[in-house]
Amino acid sequence: MTRKIFGTDGVRGTANSYPMTAEMALRIGAAVGRHFRRDGLNRHRVVIGKDTRLSGYMFENALTAGLTSTGMNVLLLGPVPTPAVGFLTRSMRADLGIMISASHNPFHDNGIKLFGPDGFKLSDNDEMAIEAILEAEISPSQPANIGRARRIDDAGGRYVEYAKTTLPRGSGFRGMKVVVDCANGAAHRVAPQVLWELGAEVIAIGNAPNGQNINLDCGSTHPRACAAKVLETGADLGITLDGDADRVIIIDERGQIADGDQIMALFARRWAEIGQLRDGVLVATVMSNLGLERFLTGRGLRLERTAVGDRYVVERMRQGGWNLGGEQSGHIVMTDYATTGDGLIAALQFMAMMAETGKPASMLVRSFEPVPQMLKNLRYAPGTDPLSKSSVQDIIEDARKRLEGTGRLLIRKSGTEPLIRVMAECEDEALMAEIVNSVLAEMESSA
Repeated sequence: MTRKIFGTDGVRGTANSYPMTAEMALRIGAAVGRHFRRDGLNRHRVVIGKDTRLSGYMFENALTAGLTSTGMNVLLLGPVPTPAVGFLTRSMRADLGIMISASHNPFHDNGIKLFGPDGFKLSDNDEMAIEAILEAEISPSQPANIGRARRIDDAGGRYVEYAKTTLPRGSGFRGMKVVVDCANGAAHRVAPQVLWELGAEVIAIGNAPNGQNINLDCGSTHPRACAAKVLETGADLGITLDGDADRVIIIDERGQIADGDQIMALFARRWAEIGQLRDGVLVATVMSNLGLERFLTGRGLRLERTAVGDRYVVERMRQGGWNLGGEQSGHIVMTDYATTGDGLIAALQFMAMMAETGKPASMLVRSFEPVPQMLKNLRYAPGTDPLSKSSVQDIIEDARKRLEGTGRLLIRKSGTEPLIRVMAECEDEALMAEIVNSVLAEMESSA
C-alpha cells in the first residue's frame, strides 16, 4: 500500500488546504485513536503539543475532537518543542504523542507528527495502518466511553528539568554569554529558561511569537540574524533553533556558522575518544557532506547513510544499536538523551564541551573542510513528475558519469513540499555548477 497523506515526517501542508484541514485533522485524530485504543476502557491517553503557528489552535481542537470521539483521553501540553513531546509521551505513560508543527516551514504551513508510546516517531507500518483506517468508516465510541481532555500546565517545566539532567551533575555555564534564537517558535520560553538556570548570561531573540512570524527571517534557516547578534553583543556563541526546536545551528564568537555536519563531526570525535560512540558509527543522510565521511574514515570511524528525514536516521540507529546521528540541516539525534532530534539538548552538549575543554566555540565548530556543495530546488505542479521524462533521466545519468570518482549527484523529491532537490558535490566548483544548472534547466523545460 502506498502512503497517501503521510510524508517523511508525518502529515504536512498548507493550513486549510488538503490534507491540512480541520475536517481531515478530526478524521486523523479519530483514526489514530482507533489504531491505538486496544480495549473499550477509558484508560488510554494521548499528549498533544504544538508550536506557535496561528493554525495550531484549529488543529489542536480538531485532533482533540477526533481522539475523544474514539475514547482517547487527551492531555494538552500547549507550545513545547517536538522533542519534548517525545519525552513526555514516555514520561507520562501515554499511548500516543502528537506534535502539531511544520518545523522550519513558514507559518501558513502546518503538520501533524506522531509518536508511539516509546517516544519514537511512528514506523511506516503504523502510518499505513492509520491510512487504512482513514479510508474506511471509523467507528466512534459509545457515549459513556467518550474521552476527556485537560491542559497540562507544567509541560514546559517538565522538559526544562529533563534537559538539565542530560549534563553531568554540577555542570553549568557561569561566565558564558550566549545568544539563543528561538525562531519565534515552540522553544521561545523553555530554551532561554534552561540556559539561564544553568548559569549562562542569555540574550534571547526570535522569542516574541505572534502566530505568523515563526521562522520568519530568524531561526536555523536564517542563522545570519543570530550571527549578527553574537557579534553585536560580544557573546561566546549563538544557538539558533527552528520552529519546533528539533534542529540547531551553532554560531561561534566570530560569527561563523556550523551546520549539523560539523556538530556531528565534533560529537562523533569526542564520543569516540571517551568510549561513548557505539561501534564507532555515526548515522546521517545522503545529504551530509562528503567531507564528513572523509573526516570519520580518517579516524577509523564509519558513516552510515540513510534516506533524508530524521525519522529514517533514528530507525537506522535503532536497528544498528547506534547512539549518534542526524542531518546536515541541524537535526542532532542522541538516543542516550532523546528519541528524536533535539536542538536544545545538542546545544547544551556543545556548550559542555566548551566548558570542559576551555576552548572557544571557534576552535570546535569546524572539524573538517567541506567538499564544495551546491543545492538547488525546483518547485513543480502537483500531479506532474518531471523526473519521469526520458530526457531528464538521460541528463542525470550523464551528469553522474561526469562526476564519477570526483564527487556525487543526488536528485530527490522533498517529502514535505512539492520540490525536487538537486544536490551535487565536487572539488571542481565550475563543473559542479554546470551540472546542477543543466539538470535543473532540463527539468524546467520538461515540466
